[in-house]
Amino acid sequence: MTTPLVIAAHGTRDPQGEAECRRFAHRVQDKLDGVPVGLGFVELSQPPIPAALAHMLQEDPARRAVVMPLMLGTGAHARVDIPEFIEEALEEVPGAHVDYAAHLGPDPRLMTAVRQRVAAAMGEWERSETSFVFVGRGALVADANADHVRLARMFYEEDGWADVVPGFIQVTRPSLPEALDRAYAAGARQIVVMGHWLFPGRLRTWTFQQTEAWAAAHPDAQVRSAEPIGDCDELAEVVIDRYRESLFDGVGAPAYLSGLRLAGRRVVVVGGGAVSARRVPRLLDAGAEVTLISPQVVPALAELAAAGRLTWLQRGYEPRDVTGAWYVLAQTDDPAVNAAVTAEAEAAQTFCVRADDAMGATAWTATTVNADGVSVGVLSSRNPLRSRGVRDSLLASIRSALAE
Repeated sequence: MTTPLVIAAHGTRDPQGEAECRRFAHRVQDKLDGVPVGLGFVELSQPPIPAALAHMLQEDPARRAVVMPLMLGTGAHARVDIPEFIEEALEEVPGAHVDYAAHLGPDPRLMTAVRQRVAAAMGEWERSETSFVFVGRGALVADANADHVRLARMFYEEDGWADVVPGFIQVTRPSLPEALDRAYAAGARQIVVMGHWLFPGRLRTWTFQQTEAWAAAHPDAQVRSAEPIGDCDELAEVVIDRYRESLFDGVGAPAYLSGLRLAGRRVVVVGGGAVSARRVPRLLDAGAEVTLISPQVVPALAELAAAGRLTWLQRGYEPRDVTGAWYVLAQTDDPAVNAAVTAEAEAAQTFCVRADDAMGATAWTATTVNADGVSVGVLSSRNPLRSRGVRDSLLASIRSALAE
């Protein structure tokens, strides 16, 4: 029997939210054909996590399970409560083993889902004329709040908003009304608000109520509200990846770490946003002959094209664009385009990085840094924060060794 998965969700008094969470668990079960999937809750809904986990452990011949915290951030539930619930279940099932998977985090697929919900709320509005108020839950853990602010900044850098203002619905500041005030004071009169949570519940209710109250007090501003991420394939794929990654513990990331010698070789990059702006200079430094395909590009890439350092095809991706490439990077904000690029590259037996779906790609980009003639690269099963932390620790050790 395959190792069972227990999804550790928050719980809610909202019947609609609980029903959607249960539908989501069934979606994951359908995608993980043959893997038993259980659902437990931190509070408010049944069954509690210890009971759900103990049941799965007792049913599994190997007495093993994976617990996946269905949490966007690393607040107290992910750090304290769920690990304590795991200990409770282990006391009930002596000799059992539980792997604790990583939380959801700022996965590119969830960012895509956020963009889809916001686009549906915006309607005909243009991002360049709209301010985005991005609301987090708020936590007692400072770096969990900092992660939300960082994610808001990523949306600003990558998506072309007039402004992105982070806020919080509880615990910390700025509150949602304060975030709306900040956007308004900066001149915004066209504002879209989204609460960054998974399913309907009191947080969604509070967000809509506070937004409506603020809008009524500011009749010269137009305000629209987006729905939560909800039961969707993007969320299911991230949960499944976290489950599979936990099974790799002890054997490293499920990829072969290597170095590519790209000098004089054609590399195709599809997409001209912030991700490409980070990666293209490194490709150029390696001597690659870069062809960049995108209708628009960020200024840094436009400057490289103007300087003749790369070839910019100022249009969308077309079939056979990757013909003859040694390496391909699919980095648009359209999952369908990225999937088409990846499929063409695979048919040509060319390795391809896919920014929005690492597990759907044939290559991963390691987190790297160069110093003192040494390059450090880390792969850690698609957990970017963990990769950066390990990379920085290794770099500090290398610098110390070189200094000695």
